[in-house]
Amino acid sequence: MDNWLAARLGPLLRSAADPLVVDLGYGATPVTAVELVDRLGRVRADVRVLGLEIDPERVAAAQPAADPPRLEFARGGFELAGRRPAIVRAANVLRQYSESDALAAWRTMLDHLAPGGALVEGTCDELGRLGGWVLLDSAGPQSLTLAARVDALERPGELAERLPKALIHRNVPGERIWEFLRAFDAAWAAAAAVSSFGARQRWVAAVEKLAADGWPVRTDRARHGEVTVAWPAVTPESG
Repeated sequence: MDNWLAARLGPLLRSAADPLVVDLGYGATPVTAVELVDRLGRVRADVRVLGLEIDPERVAAAQPAADPPRLEFARGGFELAGRRPAIVRAANVLRQYSESDALAAWRTMLDHLAPGGALVEGTCDELGRLGGWVLLDSAGPQSLTLAARVDALERPGELAERLPKALIHRNVPGERIWEFLRAFDAAWAAAAAVSSFGARQRWVAAVEKLAADGWPVRTDRARHGEVTVAWPAVTPESG
């Protein structure tokens, strides 16, 4: 997610009046915030990352890793501690929420972004093998990105277990995300002959077939084991 964020949102970060990025819900250790500031520092040297947690014990435990003003930790939730960041990353935060509460959290975070800011919200498995996230701006969701360590992937449909909360319960017949994952599995199967060149080349071929079949996907980062699809192609039927 960090590498995608740096590549896709790099222009936003470079042009931001205040290069503040929030890592919301960084967890029991501050490692995700530390890695995020290191990676984004290659995009903009004066970037600042603020790690937020609602648990004061986690905030206190993270303080030895702080490096103000480059990296700081504070207590805060969806209101972003009253700050107005250019970018918010919320990874593995909304998975335990109901769908309606997750959508409300989206709106709260979007309302606290700096003008022109972006929210990246999603989830990954414990090993970082499978992940999915939504890019949102003030207008709402813009895209869904799925990413995998493709050498350990049997088929793209495995990514269903790591869909963001807004989609994970929608992977059923009649829903757009179900149709997309079925099409991705079919494209993967069609690219079986390419697997002799490696799983990564098979993934690239499958993503390119999705594009050729009319799915609104980006192919520019397929070699990184990613596919980004425009939100209208996967948005839930109920909205």
